[in-house]
Amino acid sequence: MSPQRHTYAVEVAGLTRSLPLFEIAPGIHIAILNILGDTELVRAAAAALSEQLQAYDVDLLITAEAKSIPLAYQLAVNMNLPYIVLRKTYKPYMGEAMSVETLSITTGRPQQLFLDEKDLALVQGRRVALIDDVISTGSTIKAMEQLTRDAQGQVVIKAAIFTEGDAESMGGVVALGHLPVFTNGTLP
Repeated sequence: MSPQRHTYAVEVAGLTRSLPLFEIAPGIHIAILNILGDTELVRAAAAALSEQLQAYDVDLLITAEAKSIPLAYQLAVNMNLPYIVLRKTYKPYMGEAMSVETLSITTGRPQQLFLDEKDLALVQGRRVALIDDVISTGSTIKAMEQLTRDAQGQVVIKAAIFTEGDAESMGGVVALGHLPVFTNGTLP
């Protein structure tokens, strides 16, 4: 039997969740938000973020697969906007896809993000909101921003349920809360 996992309690749009902590480097732990399957949380977070995003006159939402897809979908429904999912693997039906490399803190290795050929025209000339569940190091959001610029779209805002880590480096992000990074001495 494995030892009990440390957790960190958060509030999101009036809902409370207990997030498990995982060690991502020796002595460094982060709280993992997994919204997949949590319809109540997705709806509440999307409602709160939709209100904040209205001021940015957004034409299109872009997210990266996979955990933030339900949030992007619900935001698209709430705001009556199209959304695009940047894929992490290339499939032949994606045609002449554009790509960029990133390093996500949760995967710990380089990965590609692909913009499907069919979505290229949807990005061109559009005012874009980049959507993620948690923005930590910012590497994924930077890759999303690069692909949007490469496709001739304009990023007007970045949004997430949480930012994580260095709050000072998160300028230009609309978020519902902030998650600390834990060390062995600061575990809850």
